[in-house]
Amino acid sequence: MKKLRFPLAFGLAFASLLVQAQSLPAPKEFYFDADAQTTRPVVALRGEGDALIDQLAASVARKPSDVESRAQLARVAMRSGRKDLAEELYQAAQRNVTGNQRLARQVGWNYGWDLYQAGEYQRALEQWRKLLGGWPAAPAWQPPTLALVLWKLDRRSEALAWYAAAVRTEPDLWNNSANFAQLLPDWREEDRQALAEVLAAWQADPPAWP
Repeated sequence: MKKLRFPLAFGLAFASLLVQAQSLPAPKEFYFDADAQTTRPVVALRGEGDALIDQLAASVARKPSDVESRAQLARVAMRSGRKDLAEELYQAAQRNVTGNQRLARQVGWNYGWDLYQAGEYQRALEQWRKLLGGWPAAPAWQPPTLALVLWKLDRRSEALAWYAAAVRTEPDLWNNSANFAQLLPDWREEDRQALAEVLAAWQADPPAWP
C-alpha cells in the first residue's frame, strides 16, 4: 500500500491546529455564578431497576425527541458497562436538544462526567469545553472540575491555574481538602483524592495571577 506523504510545513501546521483545538481559554479571576441545573443528573422518570429501564426504553422508542429519557437511559447504560449504547443515546440526545440551551448544558455536563468516570478524560474535557463562555459566564463548578480532568491528562500547569481560580473565589473553602466531601458530595472519593493532589501542588507552588 502506498504511504501518504505530507510536506513538513503541512505536518507542523496540522499539529499546531490540533494543539489549538485542545487548548482551553485562560481561567477568569473569579467563579461566583450559580449553575446548579447544569450539574444535576438528567431525570425524566423516577424509579429503579428493570422497571425504570423498561419505562425509559419505551419512552425513547415512542418519542424520538425525548431528550431527558435518552440522557437518563444513557447514564444507566454507561454505569452498567454498556458503553456503546450509552454513547449512542447521549449523542442522539445532543442532536435532539436544539433550542433548549439549559437542557443542552445539562446533557453535555452529564455526558462529560460519565466519560470521565469511564476513564475517557480527553473526551470528557471536550464535552465540558463546550460549556465555557456561555451563560452563566463563570459557574462555580468549572474550576475544580477542569482542574481535576486536566490533572488526569497530565496537563499540570493548566490544572493548577484552574484550581487557583477556585481558591481566589472561595479561599476559605478550597484551601483545605477536608472541605471536599461537603463541597463535592456527588464526587467519588477517588476523585476527591485526585483533587487533593492538585491542592497540594497548588500549595507548593501557587501560580501568579494573571
